[in-house]
Amino acid sequence: MSSPVSSIRNLGPASDASFARAGITSAEHLREMGADTAYGRLLAHGTQPHFIGYYALVMGLQGRPWNDCKGDEKKALRVRFDAIKAAALTDTNAPPTGIERILDAIGTGAKR
Repeated sequence: MSSPVSSIRNLGPASDASFARAGITSAEHLREMGADTAYGRLLAHGTQPHFIGYYALVMGLQGRPWNDCKGDEKKALRVRFDAIKAAALTDTNAPPTGIERILDAIGTGAKR
């Protein structure tokens, strides 16, 4: 039996829907993927990047409260977050988000 994503510390019910859009439907799957890969998938599926959300995920997978992240650890996570965000922004295979997604849906988006 699988557990919902929201069973992981720091992740609430809204996380279940966000992760499901990215194809991550259980806490076990999320733990197996790890924070960096999972967060990259979230970004690739339309979640807007947010540093606190990222480090809350990292802390939660470690069983720690989100606000436990401080000092050098937080600085190191910022570097990882920035790299994940940069990779997501340069991924040309990622589905379009925001206005591009809407324009694609009505047939006026960029030619692919």
